[in-house]
Amino acid sequence: MNLFYKLSLLMGLVVVLSNYLVQFPIQYFGLNEILTYGAFSYPVTFLITDLANRAYGKLVARKIVYVGFTIGVLLTLLVSTNFSDIISIRIAIGSGVAFFIAQNLDVQIFDSLRKKIWYAAPLASSIIGSLTDTFLFFSIAFYATGIPWVTLALGDLAVKLFIALVMLIPFRLLINKIKDFSESSITEIKN
Repeated sequence: MNLFYKLSLLMGLVVVLSNYLVQFPIQYFGLNEILTYGAFSYPVTFLITDLANRAYGKLVARKIVYVGFTIGVLLTLLVSTNFSDIISIRIAIGSGVAFFIAQNLDVQIFDSLRKKIWYAAPLASSIIGSLTDTFLFFSIAFYATGIPWVTLALGDLAVKLFIALVMLIPFRLLINKIKDFSESSITEIKN
């Protein structure tokens, strides 16, 4: 299985995991109104997109977003959506809309900054993508439900921004490896 399919599958699995985990507030240290477990897994999607963009360029990175989106939506509907619970349905819809828009924005921003210093593209695209994703997801999923979505969104965003900084480490360590790996399979994927 080549890198394109591995990244696409990983993207879908991270989305499903995050959609499941966002339903569970962290019950420690009074964080239950501020943070869910999904905040810790979802930022990995930006790392996946940025690695794909660095390795293959924006067209292939978008394909990975589309494949990951499809896998994520289908598995979320099968695994973590309770169709008798409106909030569960809104989580699925919010996740899909937020993911699709934020990931495509991430791809575009990364591509426009790719020639700058190595950390500019992944950091800027992940920050702007995280802001977009957080606002869209939490407003669609939880607005007018009685769930403290604004405080959850702010807590989620704080974790995403922290993780965006931390993800620079694996990004830096992996960019040379994925470039070497992707050179041999890039023509296969573009076709």
